[in-house]
Amino acid sequence: MKSETVNGATFETWTVDEVEAGMASGKIILIDVRTPQEYMFEHIHGALLMPMAGFDAGALPGQSDKQIVLHCGSGVRSEKMSRAAMDAGITRIGHMEGGFGAWKAAKKPYIGVNMGTGAPQRMG
Repeated sequence: MKSETVNGATFETWTVDEVEAGMASGKIILIDVRTPQEYMFEHIHGALLMPMAGFDAGALPGQSDKQIVLHCGSGVRSEKMSRAAMDAGITRIGHMEGGFGAWKAAKKPYIGVNMGTGAPQRMG
């Protein structure tokens, strides 16, 4: 993972493999900053939703046991929200490089909508 220090805060850029491993080991909390509609259509199993439109760094969970990693569709929104969280006083935060697009390109599993039934199902 890449890491940089910005005004005393640590900003980390995680690869999809690192995020997958971090989630499997219970070391990270993955937060999706896309819209509710994007999340409902397809999302990473176990990711929490905190849309960019209502993003509140003060509402992020504490990081005593788990690292917070944000993600979006391409990595642009999650990087922007990570930096906003640092500006709001969060001292360590990460985001997933390439976002959900990179996750799908790497053929990682996710939850999507079965277009025949409208029900969520595991994909990838």
